[in-house]
Amino acid sequence: MGFTLFQDEHVEYLRRGVGVVVSPAHTFGTDALLLADFAAPKKDTRACDLGTGCGIIPLFWKSRGLCGLVDGVELQEAAASQFARGICGSGLSDSLAAHHADLKDVGAFLKRGSYDLVTMNPPYKAENAGLKSLNPAARMARHETHCTLDDIAHAASVLLRSGGRFCICLRPERLCDAMHAMRRHRLEPKRLRLVAKNEECAPWLCLLEGRRDGKSGLKILPCLFLYTKDGVLCAEMQGSQQPYLQGGAKE
Repeated sequence: MGFTLFQDEHVEYLRRGVGVVVSPAHTFGTDALLLADFAAPKKDTRACDLGTGCGIIPLFWKSRGLCGLVDGVELQEAAASQFARGICGSGLSDSLAAHHADLKDVGAFLKRGSYDLVTMNPPYKAENAGLKSLNPAARMARHETHCTLDDIAHAASVLLRSGGRFCICLRPERLCDAMHAMRRHRLEPKRLRLVAKNEECAPWLCLLEGRRDGKSGLKILPCLFLYTKDGVLCAEMQGSQQPYLQGGAKE
């Protein structure tokens, strides 16, 4: 079984014959891999990845033997096509499904209250913040032009069962906005980890987990420093959980 590729596309191979179809417009970086690891699904977890892009998070899980059935929702047709072809080429059509759809409509085509885990690597900038890329795909991925943190939290709340988890990664400046949106939709923030390049740098990424109908109480995990002061990949990143990151995935 092979991968169907179009112009300027190639396959990034993970493990177990699982591959991700990537293109210049729809690829993945370190943040998505860190989120996939932070979410820590079990082998039988029923999961949904919103704004899945080329499907890196669902495919990463499957390359590690994690999750049962996983749905990926993506608004951009080209990205959804890449994910669908990654599923087919990896022989995972029985457990992964790509949906070319708007996450604001998830309640219409996915079963409400049936998921153990929902994830999203969202646009990092508010719609009116910073300069917008002239490239439509990049603009949609980086700015809230088509969905807001409130839309994302609402979609996650619709899909999750009571006690289900919502995991998201975002820039530190959006942390308060994310927590506020989550609480509005019955997703109580429960676990937070900050990620920095090294001990001398301020964090550039937040990994945040909320629990549907959870009680208050936020656990702050130790900060993850990706590199030592000498530029060597840290011991945790060299461990068995994230070996793909040693292959040069982009931040």
